Parts: sequence; C-alpha cells; structure tokens
Amino acid sequence: MRVGLDYRPATGFPNSGIGRQNIALEDAFRANPHVQLQLFSVAPFDHPMRKIAHCPRWATPLDGIHRLPERLRFEARFLPEALRDAEIEVYLTNLNMGLPIGRKPAGMRYILQLHDLFQLTLSNAHGSKIKALIYGRTDRLSIGHSVRVADRIWTPSQFTADETVRLFPHARDKVRVLPNLVEGFSAEPADLDTPLPERYWLCVGTREPRKNIPWFVEAWQVARRQFPKTPDLLLVGGAEGLSSAQRELPGLRIVSGISDGQLHQVYRQAERLWHPSYGEGFGLPVVEALGVGTPVAVATGSSLDEVTPPGSPHFSPSDQSALIRLMGVLSTADAEDPAPLRAWADNYGVGAYRRRFDELLEELR
Repeated sequence: MRVGLDYRPATGFPNSGIGRQNIALEDAFRANPHVQLQLFSVAPFDHPMRKIAHCPRWATPLDGIHRLPERLRFEARFLPEALRDAEIEVYLTNLNMGLPIGRKPAGMRYILQLHDLFQLTLSNAHGSKIKALIYGRTDRLSIGHSVRVADRIWTPSQFTADETVRLFPHARDKVRVLPNLVEGFSAEPADLDTPLPERYWLCVGTREPRKNIPWFVEAWQVARRQFPKTPDLLLVGGAEGLSSAQRELPGLRIVSGISDGQLHQVYRQAERLWHPSYGEGFGLPVVEALGVGTPVAVATGSSLDEVTPPGSPHFSPSDQSALIRLMGVLSTADAEDPAPLRAWADNYGVGAYRRRFDELLEELR
C-alpha cells in the first residue's frame, strides 16, 4: 500500500499536540510491513524537510503553515498532481482539515484525523473580530470539505466521534476512534530555574478560553481562604486570560517555555493535576500525569470523562461552589497508589496505539 502522509504539522510545530501525533502516525506507518510511506509538506527553500518530503517549488515560512493562502496553494495547486505522480493509494492528513481540493483520482482513498471540532462549536481566540469572522467561515468550509471527501475519519475519542456525527450526520459510517499516542517523557526529570513549591496542584495547557483557567483560579483563590491546607497552584503554558489581580495572587506560579525534562519534573512532583476545560478532544495532560503516577481531577462533559480512571474526582466546569468544596476535600486527601494510575496510562502507550492503528489501516487494504 503506497501511503502519503501530510507532514506539515511535524514540519512547522513538531512539539505541539498535533505535531506529536503526526510523528506518531509516521512511526506507525513505517512499522507496518504492508506500507510504503511518502511524506508531503511545505518548507523554506533551505529547510532539510525538502530532502525527505514532496514539497512545492515555492517556499513557505514555518510560521505560515496555518495561513489560509498557503493552505489553499498546497491543497489545491500542489497536492492533487503530486499525489498522482507519486501513485499514492491512501492519503492521510491530521490537521482537522487539509485534504486535497479538486477531483479525487480513481482508486485513491483519503483519511482525515479529526482531533476536535471546537473551531466550529466554540468561540476561539483570534487577533480581531474580522479575523475571527474570516477564520470561522473558512474553517467551516475547510473542515466540511475534508469530512465530505474523506473515506475514513479517525478521532481520538468517542466524544469527538459523537460530535462529528452530530454536526455531519452523513459521515456516520466513516467515523472510527483511534486514541492518541502518549509515550511519556523521553527526558529525565530536570529542575526548574527556581525551586518548585513544597506542595502544589498543577494545570497544564492554559491558553485557549475553553481551558477555563481564569474560572478555575478564582475557585482556587476562594478555596485557599476557606481551607488552609489548599496547596499552591502551578500553571504551565502562560497567563492569557487571567486578570492582573489573579496574576499576582499569593501561591500562584506561572511558567512557560520549559524543557521536556522540566515538564517531567513538574508532573512528578505535583500533588494533583487539575483539568478544568469545558471542551477537550482528548486530554493529553491527563494521561501524561497518570503516566508518572500523579492523580487527576477533571471537568465533566467532554473527552476527559474517557481518559480518566474510574474513581477519579470529577466536577462540573460551570459549578464553582461544588469545585471549591471538592478542593477542600482533596486538599487533605491521602496520597494515592501510583501503580494503578500508571497502568491506566498504558492504555495509551505504543503497543495499544499500534494495535488499533493496524486494525483501522487493515480496513483500507
């Protein structure tokens, strides 16, 4: 089977969630003995990617991969002919959109990896109202096109699968679930530049409004006043959305730009990971925390319900009073046995991922 993989995520943002899953797909394809894999991407003229992937004759800056004009040039002008010339039989993109624009060649099949649909269902952060309007309309058209022409749609959770069918009922028979690969940390734990608090709770991934961080910080601030043993709070990812008063709260620490080894250390030493998001397509930080034996508490209503072990604390992402009470209970809770948490995280390791991947690929042979 001659397979083409859209490699733009791994080219432009390899350390992002989508970029890491792009690399996981590449490794899984290469491990399958029935696959001959070829990569398709964009890059600057002097970028090493041009030596290993099919790239257009024009240059694209790495920070321009998401720009609409660059996407359209790649998907409409370059891809259709490049796929035909390479005699590709199956082509996969994992950008939530990005399948070729134009007539599909006879015998070719398309796979769309659809991580979530929050571009369509939630208000996302954009630089201006005009940008929000433009991207809202083009995202709907782009995702709709890819859903329509795809032969299979792979989602990382049943939640995203159900959302896909809800928004695109005609796609019901195409949708399959392939949980994301979570390999754990390759780097050994490393100290931050300044010492971590003796006791702290942790939130990882704070930038998007749906992460619900300002709301969570407000609840934590109240819990600190009501329950003296409430730990400090460490936010990894930035302070976007927080008020100036929240950023100065005693016991709150915000870090960004840390290494893989430092993030490993942050997870290991945390007393608990909290994930208050009201919209998640998978919930990578939850599995990362469990993989190092750190317990979690998550908001209900999205994929977080699926990736969390039975018995883990859950809370509504809109009931702040209930969250404060839960914080009070957990501030004095006994330490949990890390072994069952690590065992649960193994459900998202390489072995489980490859088995499910091969099952789904076998459908297309």
